[in-house]
Amino acid sequence: MINVLINHFEKRQQKKSDIRTAFGVFAGVIGLLSNMLLFVSKLLIGLVSGSVSIMADAMNNLSDTISSVLTLVGFHIAGKPADKEHPYGHERFEYISGMLVSLLITFVGFQFFMTSIDRIIEPQSIKVTPVILIVLLVSIFIKVWQGVFYQRVAKKIDSNTLVATAKDSFNDVYTTVAVLVSASVEGITGLKIDGYVGLLIACYIIYSGLQLIREFVNELMGIRPDQAAIDEMKGYLSSVPEIVGYHDLLIHQYGPNKTFASVHIEIDDRWNLTQAHETIDEIENKFKEQLGVDLVCHIDPVNLYDQTQQFIHQELKKIIKGINSELKGHDIRLVHHGGKPRILFDLVVPNDFKATDQELKIRIQEQVYRKIGDYTVEVTFDHNYLL
Repeated sequence: MINVLINHFEKRQQKKSDIRTAFGVFAGVIGLLSNMLLFVSKLLIGLVSGSVSIMADAMNNLSDTISSVLTLVGFHIAGKPADKEHPYGHERFEYISGMLVSLLITFVGFQFFMTSIDRIIEPQSIKVTPVILIVLLVSIFIKVWQGVFYQRVAKKIDSNTLVATAKDSFNDVYTTVAVLVSASVEGITGLKIDGYVGLLIACYIIYSGLQLIREFVNELMGIRPDQAAIDEMKGYLSSVPEIVGYHDLLIHQYGPNKTFASVHIEIDDRWNLTQAHETIDEIENKFKEQLGVDLVCHIDPVNLYDQTQQFIHQELKKIIKGINSELKGHDIRLVHHGGKPRILFDLVVPNDFKATDQELKIRIQEQVYRKIGDYTVEVTFDHNYLL
């Protein structure tokens, strides 16, 4: 049924350019309707039965209803085109709406944490009726359906916000099952554990909210891209036979589908500007077409035929690899004018490397004196690149 619904909606939206926004709004509408239905039914039953755990679960559905509204607004704003104030578009607003949803979930959790504490201090009986049982079972079914629906739409449009919403839906299934256990235990044994179950639900809601907050804070701050995406970029760059090599890859994301990157491309220094420009243009166009990434390339000419330079390149790379195989040197240049000859190069250092930059420079300088000659080493240390 879910696949039929998604496929039917997709067929109706085929002529629209921004199918992602349309799917996000569609998911928000479905969530809004289903969560509102659950909230109203559970709240009424909770008030009739006097169950704090059922009312806590109802308020959790209210937060889900509000989150569906935020999802609708979030996808609507995220789908707006770039403008003068936002030249990279509005896609990051999806992260902001997800952040607001997470804050709302956490707030509701804290509210019911305090309510559950009060109910533990002054326990009250739950009025268990067949109607309560039926509504809670229906609630579980709807939430499972909702979670699977969110998951499939999230996979289709690659949305972390909907992935989080799906997770929240399944969390609701667990909390509703806990409510059923609470009511059943009291009905069978007479033990009033409603407050304790409500407390567990509240703690779980708080934990889920804080986890979601952490995820969206990371997205807003900027996190390392997915390794599969990095490997895909590396694979393409490695397949270009005309270039000598590449390094200093930087990737910036301004939303799920707004990715910008820059990289240094090493070319034969005998190329003319036209040949270099055509090759770089082709690389940038292929990145956009095949990977959906706006790439900017910086050209690094490399001398491939001067014997002195080639000897120094090879020996320096051996020295670097001998210190640590994860160190990577590039942009190696020789400067003979202005006094003592110098070797200038950039060195990519892993984040977990133990030695300081100064200690590393001293070790390289010592080995350059022994294995290459009387050159002064000048190193630019790179700690922020992916390659």
